[in-house]
Amino acid sequence: MTSLEFPALPARPSEADRERALELLREGVAQGRLSQDTFMRRLELVLSARHRSELLAATEDLASRGKVQAAVLRAVGKLSAFTLKIRGAWHAERLPKLLLPAPGPVPLLIGRAPGAGLRLNHETVSRLHAELRATDDGWVLRDLGSTNGTCLNGRRVVGEVIVRPGDQVTFGHVDYRLTHR
Repeated sequence: MTSLEFPALPARPSEADRERALELLREGVAQGRLSQDTFMRRLELVLSARHRSELLAATEDLASRGKVQAAVLRAVGKLSAFTLKIRGAWHAERLPKLLLPAPGPVPLLIGRAPGAGLRLNHETVSRLHAELRATDDGWVLRDLGSTNGTCLNGRRVVGEVIVRPGDQVTFGHVDYRLTHR
């Protein structure tokens, strides 16, 4: 029997083949296309692969996208971002308005406590949630260590922040749009 009579075995993957497969896996995780668990399972497959077909099976869904597919994905991403902006604008205009009080020496306490100047009866609002006070620079908002936090224009308030009419403030899960007279 000659060597030509033996069936040919599939080619074993080279180190370069394995490196390319590992790079595809790393890119998949970085792009959010693979979870950490999936990455770990596929990593084991790539490192233990005995044939190139096993490498292909572990990475075929991560192969580089064509120009048309990439363009479609970019367009869908832009459309999604646009719809989120529209939804945010629609929601912002529908928010109840919170009238900034006349400046005074005492800050406006916001919370569920009976003594709060702005009493919000909602389970996500702390008893003493936040305070709003007038300064020479305008109005300053400060969270008082609330459980569910205070946000200004979608960002959590840490310390004190200056607020202006038109800003969106959130106490727990209660949203307002600040206005003045």
